Amino acid sequence: MTDAGSVLHDWPGYLTAAVLVLVRLSGLMVFAPIFNSAAVPARVKGGFVVAMTILLAPVVAALPGARAVLDTKAILGELGVGLVFGLSLMMLNEALVFAGTMLGYQFSFSLVNLLDPNTMVETPVLGQMLNWLGVLVLLAAGLDRSLLMAVMRSFAMVPVGQGVVNAKTGTAMAAMAGGIFLAGLQLAAPVMAAALTVEITVSLIGRLSPQLPSFVLSIPLKTMTSYVVLIASLAVWPAWIESHFTALLDAAGKLLVRA
Repeated sequence: MTDAGSVLHDWPGYLTAAVLVLVRLSGLMVFAPIFNSAAVPARVKGGFVVAMTILLAPVVAALPGARAVLDTKAILGELGVGLVFGLSLMMLNEALVFAGTMLGYQFSFSLVNLLDPNTMVETPVLGQMLNWLGVLVLLAAGLDRSLLMAVMRSFAMVPVGQGVVNAKTGTAMAAMAGGIFLAGLQLAAPVMAAALTVEITVSLIGRLSPQLPSFVLSIPLKTMTSYVVLIASLAVWPAWIESHFTALLDAAGKLLVRA
């Protein structure tokens, strides 16, 4: 087995390993939360990836089982490993946006949209708010460092040039994508239940006392109640976001397959 020092003398092997590391990290930069933010300049992302590549390439090339060869199998395998990490963690953002969409209907914000700078697609205003809340929670909890550690451990689990994306990985990713709707409903459920309770109560009052302007009162009462429940829910959302991110990170690690 060679060590990192001997790899530095083997420049062709070192550069080949660096290219494969760069390909694996690219999926992380494009899709993973925090790193895919348009608020981070492209030059900063590029510099960060190059710095990570320079630091990791000598060690990665010296690991047992490393296959530093630039062929189609190696490139597609590294790209697949990076996409598994990036797409798995991106589901957290999608769950938050979906929850914001559901909440928008309760706040009468269904027509209020903002342009998402990441995807250049109009998204609900509450979805944008929850998305930024998720980024702040991840940064405050230090989960960005946990993500980088998981990516570095992936080189030991799946050495460079040995990654494979098979049909089972795609099936598992599709099943994880189905969990976006469940996670979004879990976040929006308290507000939706409160708004539904207000609507039912106002409707019953309107039936019992037709002279009361129940229709005029239903919208402001529902909005105010939804705001109160939303503010109360923010106390438990950070813990949910942390646990969900950690679960997605573990699931991504289990999906890694080597040849």
